[in-house]
Amino acid sequence: MRCPFCAHDDSQVKDSRPTEDNTAIRRRRQCSSCGARFTTFERVQLREIVVVKSDDRRESFDRAKLEKSINLACRKRGVDQERLDQLISGIQRQVETAGDVEISTARIGGMVMEGLRQIDSVAYIRFASVYRDFSEARDFEEFASTVQEAAKGQ
Repeated sequence: MRCPFCAHDDSQVKDSRPTEDNTAIRRRRQCSSCGARFTTFERVQLREIVVVKSDDRRESFDRAKLEKSINLACRKRGVDQERLDQLISGIQRQVETAGDVEISTARIGGMVMEGLRQIDSVAYIRFASVYRDFSEARDFEEFASTVQEAAKGQ
């Protein structure tokens, strides 16, 4: 594993343990050149998944992009990072086990929306405002009021 500090090609594993949700192995490493310590995560990848964008472009599924968008929606909301990691791992597992080699961004967005709806209503609305491409404040208001009505009904 290449050191992120000095780019040396060799590092030693000092400690390995499963993550809390048992979906990855967390490894503490030390660079044999500069001595810096860093953490890596090893996850199972069942197959290469291609994401089909709304303009028909295709790119490989990237867990980091999924993490970034979910973390952005939950920014400053006080949502436990472990809960978000479970959501991200769950969505990745659904994508990989769906049996399809290609998946649309709309389908992934729907999975994220469903997960965020159960975790935090503000994060849900934030994600929806980008995902559904609200063009006017009225669109945002209407969506927020349906979320509020649904919350009252529960």
